Amino acid sequence: MPTFESLGLIPKLVQAVASKGYTEPTAIQAKAIPAVLEGRDVLGGSQTGTGKTAAFALPILQRIHNKRRKGNAPRALILAPTR
Repeated sequence: MPTFESLGLIPKLVQAVASKGYTEPTAIQAKAIPAVLEGRDVLGGSQTGTGKTAAFALPILQRIHNKRRKGNAPRALILAPTR
């Protein structure tokens, strides 16, 4: 089973996820995180509670972090429920 680190997430995000008790990515996370980090479009579906939000939010936060170091990035990621 892959780890969040092996998916390419930066140490800050790996530590944040671990601090919440998550040590292994779910199937949807393992497939989506590397693709989003590469900048590819992802369309995925999975049952409630399988980590879909983290599957796209974690790599987006990393992309924001990387761009912020260059000086031109969004300052926040706002998530809104779909229901």
